[in-house]
Amino acid sequence: MGISVWQLLILLAVVILIFGTKKLKNVGGDLGSAIKSFKSAVKEGDDSAAQDNKQEKVSQDNESADTESVKKEDKV
Repeated sequence: MGISVWQLLILLAVVILIFGTKKLKNVGGDLGSAIKSFKSAVKEGDDSAAQDNKQEKVSQDNESADTESVKKEDKV
């Protein structure tokens, strides 16, 4: 009981008659640019998170190296 192909075509024709092709083209372009902006923002967020994780790992490695050197000095 879903929507058939003919019903979708009739709905599309009604939408085109109401809004016109020029306005639908503008809406499509705006939607496309919004999606591109969203994707680039997500990519920047992922890159930023990856850099933060790298910095965290480096600082943890430095701390563990400092701890090991202190332990070696204590043994001597």
